[in-house]
Amino acid sequence: QVQLVESGGGLVQAGGSLKLSCAASGRTFSNYHMGWFRQAPGKARELIASITWSDSTTYYADFVKGRFTISRDNAKNTMYLQMNKLKPEDTALYYCAATTTTNWARGAWGQGTQVTVSS
Repeated sequence: QVQLVESGGGLVQAGGSLKLSCAASGRTFSNYHMGWFRQAPGKARELIASITWSDSTTYYADFVKGRFTISRDNAKNTMYLQMNKLKPEDTALYYCAATTTTNWARGAWGQGTQVTVSS
């Protein structure tokens, strides 16, 4: 199983930007579909964006389309999430995940990085 470590979270004002990174180790990173999830207090974990291993096809949840960009650098074993035009409702613990199937629950997860957006 691949191991994942997120970084780049922090406190930012509404309208600002942050770039999250997810560093992978332990297995061949390029074989995994990768995704970013988030979980706000009292809410379920939700998928924000994902990127396939084969052709880097991306998916975005409607609430981040046009604001967030997911990317991956297989040579560096790292995935990124560029977050622009942040809103207070984007405040959450952000996780990266990796899976070789379509079942994220059976994949690998990082410990999360906190993003707080002040109004």
